[in-house]
Amino acid sequence: MPLFIISLGIILLFLLIIFFRINAFIAFILVSLSVGIAQGMDLIHVIESIEKGIGNTLGFLVMILGLGAMLGKIVADSGAAQQITNGLIRLFGVRNTKWAVMLTGFIVGITMFYSVGFVILVPLVFTVASATGIPLITIALPMLASLSVTHGFLPPHPAPSALTVMFEADMGKTLIYGILVSIPTIIISGPILTKFLSKVNAKPLKEFMAKKLFAEDELPGLKISLFTALLPVILIGSSTIILEFVSNKSAFYSLIEFIGNPVIALLFSVLLSIYTLGLSRGSKMDEIMKIFTKSISGITMVLLIIAGAGALKQILIDSGVSNYIGKLLEMSDFSPLILAWLIATLIRFSVGSATVAGLTTAGIVLPLVQSNTVSPELMVLAIGSGSLMLSHVNDSGFWLFKEYFNLSVKETLLTWTVMETSIGITGLIGVLILNNLI
Repeated sequence: MPLFIISLGIILLFLLIIFFRINAFIAFILVSLSVGIAQGMDLIHVIESIEKGIGNTLGFLVMILGLGAMLGKIVADSGAAQQITNGLIRLFGVRNTKWAVMLTGFIVGITMFYSVGFVILVPLVFTVASATGIPLITIALPMLASLSVTHGFLPPHPAPSALTVMFEADMGKTLIYGILVSIPTIIISGPILTKFLSKVNAKPLKEFMAKKLFAEDELPGLKISLFTALLPVILIGSSTIILEFVSNKSAFYSLIEFIGNPVIALLFSVLLSIYTLGLSRGSKMDEIMKIFTKSISGITMVLLIIAGAGALKQILIDSGVSNYIGKLLEMSDFSPLILAWLIATLIRFSVGSATVAGLTTAGIVLPLVQSNTVSPELMVLAIGSGSLMLSHVNDSGFWLFKEYFNLSVKETLLTWTVMETSIGITGLIGVLILNNLI
């Protein structure tokens, strides 16, 4: 009976989002209420469970996503993203432009939300392609592969951050493992894949070309741009490594643990960016704070969707559905990582949203993580890989790519969808290899 109820709940989630066009947050709350009541929970207990799920999920994430959005926005608005692109192209040379743009997407994409990174970097890609004469798709897909991978695999992006919290995974290890899996995934699904794709002649509309290109003397320095954008990764990653070799009873351990905490690492980075990308270049504090305020407006709905997913997760736990599903999954011969990937893939194909796919899957497979049968960090990455699979006409990213590059639906399926699917499959292979090594 519990399996039947959660199946109906997921079907209801699909119907509400796809057919009735109801906002994902409202859909999650309605499904949470329905599953709780159908499981026989007391009505007041249902409400309390939803409140608990929302509170537990958002308590840590509000700071992570908020600070991450601020850093990503100032990196974009200050011209640091453009400087990183220009600098890497100079370093790699025109012949290797696609590798330079791919690396730009990865560096900038770590702290910049996907939609923001797309809108900021794609017009720059148009300009680079026009200047170099290299086919646009050849340059664009490696950069978009980087943005997709960072969006699906790496904190502080919404879905991986939320999954890390739900699974009680180590944020630093998730970041390090994520980078290890991301590098080959991006290379295979970006520069290498473009050699085998159908030749598509993209002709972007003029209104999508870069509206604001900074002059060279208006840009911050390349070194400071790179350092500011990568500081969260440097602090979190290095502290995770250092802590493996330091006694947990020493004061130094506590200090490193504090500095490497994702919230503190992002806070330090944001404070540094105020000076390096703002005050030192003549910007006033009021102008910088306006940039930060504007950045937050872009994540409110994301936070609400994550909150809704947290509510459903708590309902599944409190109503006993989670334990029931966990026992069934434990009897399966499938690897938990492959099983989670498959579930995320099915939900992604049905709903379209990578974030919704990842968070819904988390509530279903949570018992597998709690039973210590699988690494929670690798489970985050397996679900992230599945959540990027098979992007098609029900995914907003599909249409964003189609319209910006002025392609037909068929051409978008042959480029964008193939790239996203390659990321999902390659990412899973990387997770399974890493699972045998750690």
